[in-house]
Amino acid sequence: MLQHSQKTSRIGRQQLLQERRQAAQLRQVRQRRQDTQKARLIAKRQQVAVAEGHKRLSQPEALMVRGGVARTKSAREKTMSNWVRAQSKVRPLNVGARRRPTSVGWVGAKWAGYCLRLGSFGLGISAMVGTAIAILHPVPNSGKLVSNMVAASQKIGLSDPTTSTSNASLLGLPGIATLPVLSPEKELKDAKAKIQDLAAAQVDLVPGMFFYNPDTGAYLDLAGDKSFSAASTIKLPVLIALFQDIDAGKARLDDQLTMRKDLIATESGAMQYQPPGTKYSALETAENMITVSDNTATNMLIDRLGGAAVLNQRFKTWGLTATTIHNFLPDLQGTNTISPKDLASLMFKISQGDLLTPHSRDRVLNILRRTVTDTLLPQGLGKGATIAHKTGDIGSVVGDAGLIEMPNGQRYVATVMVKRPHNDPRAQELIRQISRVTYQSLSQPIPTSSSTTSATTPSEEKP
Repeated sequence: MLQHSQKTSRIGRQQLLQERRQAAQLRQVRQRRQDTQKARLIAKRQQVAVAEGHKRLSQPEALMVRGGVARTKSAREKTMSNWVRAQSKVRPLNVGARRRPTSVGWVGAKWAGYCLRLGSFGLGISAMVGTAIAILHPVPNSGKLVSNMVAASQKIGLSDPTTSTSNASLLGLPGIATLPVLSPEKELKDAKAKIQDLAAAQVDLVPGMFFYNPDTGAYLDLAGDKSFSAASTIKLPVLIALFQDIDAGKARLDDQLTMRKDLIATESGAMQYQPPGTKYSALETAENMITVSDNTATNMLIDRLGGAAVLNQRFKTWGLTATTIHNFLPDLQGTNTISPKDLASLMFKISQGDLLTPHSRDRVLNILRRTVTDTLLPQGLGKGATIAHKTGDIGSVVGDAGLIEMPNGQRYVATVMVKRPHNDPRAQELIRQISRVTYQSLSQPIPTSSSTTSATTPSEEKP
């Protein structure tokens, strides 16, 4: 029984395989028939198309008329006719093959495609070669270029172009600008009278201040040229000097500065608590100097920039008349000096981009906006106003200098310094009151003068 069952299974499998082969052969036969029918149909359509074309060609050959008289074709014309007929004969068609047109337009498009591919290939090769050249032979950066110009200018007897107004303009570098000529008509007389009354009410306090709105020309100058102990406001020109060297390629933000023992300073800042030999980047040192008024950071930068004598000479080239460094910080005796007008002039030059490149100017303002102490000028500002500023505070003097942007889109520079009895808190309150009075005055539009036709409101100046 088992053998009979196995034999039956084998026979069944063989029949199944045979049936599958027959079905496959049948499908192949049907496919060939369909292909043949398609080929015949395509050939018939081509014959009709060729016949129509041959008919159009034959009509002018059948009768050639010259002057209205029929004539017999010449031997050359017969030869041409035969050649046309031969070209019009139907050739066997390869089923599945693609006929390629041979018109002039197709040939032109074909060659245009080749040219486009060749051009793309050439551009790719050029890009790769250019990248390789840039990596192997990099172009000097702008800072190095500025350094080369500095060296070249010194060889021919010019001063440093980064600190000279005329040379800087010739070399396309940021120039030096002074405060514009102030018009007596633009003076904030009402605000000045109020501030004088506030100051007179505080015995033993000696304020000096300078405010200027470059958008309207409005200003307030009260003992602006008076020299005061600089305290930490001296850090503002040091910051600008650092970024000027960065623009000139003499320094980099990632330069590592070593904190030496002779540079460590007491009072403000936390760097003094780190061991000597600790390294900080130039950018980190500058940020500590401004945001938390770190004295050690200031001394490290003064040392990095060449020392007090070198910086004092540079300050003079900026047009600062009262700004001088005599000692490292903390300078509790107040030997380092500055004036409110010097500080206001620096803030104005920063805002105008006259001392720094736009990139460095933006960095400087960003650092100044992060000043932690906000108990002086910021307390007198209105809602929506912002300030980039630097404060200073020692026993004998307190001050604040900044660039204020108002919600109306205008801006102004502000500096107030107050000489006081040792640590007298009335000085801080006086600065806050002065800031409030000047902000209210500068945020108001200037009234049109009836006697002066040239006087206009800010809205008329900037439609």
